[in-house]
Amino acid sequence: MTDALEADWLGASRRAAEALHDLLAERPSTDERVRETGTRGDGGDDTLVIDADAEAAVFRELDALHRDGARFTAVSEERGWVDFGSPDVRVVIDPIDGSKNAKRGLPQFAMSIAVADGPTMADVAFGFVHDYGPGEEWIARRGQGAWRDGARLETEVPERRTADGRLELLGIESADPGWLREAADDLVASAERLRVLGSMAAMLCQVAGARLDGMVALRRTRAVDVAAGQLIVREAGGQVAFTACQDPLGATLDTEKRSPMVAARTPAGLHDLLRVPLE
Repeated sequence: MTDALEADWLGASRRAAEALHDLLAERPSTDERVRETGTRGDGGDDTLVIDADAEAAVFRELDALHRDGARFTAVSEERGWVDFGSPDVRVVIDPIDGSKNAKRGLPQFAMSIAVADGPTMADVAFGFVHDYGPGEEWIARRGQGAWRDGARLETEVPERRTADGRLELLGIESADPGWLREAADDLVASAERLRVLGSMAAMLCQVAGARLDGMVALRRTRAVDVAAGQLIVREAGGQVAFTACQDPLGATLDTEKRSPMVAARTPAGLHDLLRVPLE
């Protein structure tokens, strides 16, 4: 048996991301990508064939690591909990975060893989996001930093603000237009411009890279979507809070929708965004 945290998670993640790239290249049309398996994933959404195939690519890599001696439990959007020999290490997977974008041919979607030695966001030790829009790889290791395409991310980059003190560019996760309506006044007070990407993993990476000054998920998020990205933000010097939890990083690593989330470049930015009503 090997220490699961010392396994080659980066290599496995890269191979899975490349396999998904090839799968999608073989199915370029919306008609091919919208086909459903007829089942629902553990997260509650209808499973697309491309979701199932992407997950299979990840699990081939997990099987190989397990054969090499790593022991862990996988938590995946489609399959749910899968025992690979130990509950002490959790591998949290969203094979395609932003699958609606992927199936419609929109560019922003990502593969997200996180590895943790405990049950909460604070315990994530490795995060990997491959953003298929710009074709960028984002990784983080707890206590060691974060990187985009091999270049270490600067940790002292602040947010940009307008002359009246608002954040210049804010990312929003809000699938339902009604949620935006309810939060509109507070968003106007907090930000000059909004961006909606359709992938929380990719959006968190944009905060880590200081391309966005912050992001708000207006409703409860799932760990499979954000576990890797939130570590990347924090290792890039940013701030993250799961607002329904007593501990800001206390959201559990499972497939349930646990908490809204706020991320920002600085503590001041986080403070400002916590004014936005979240449920």
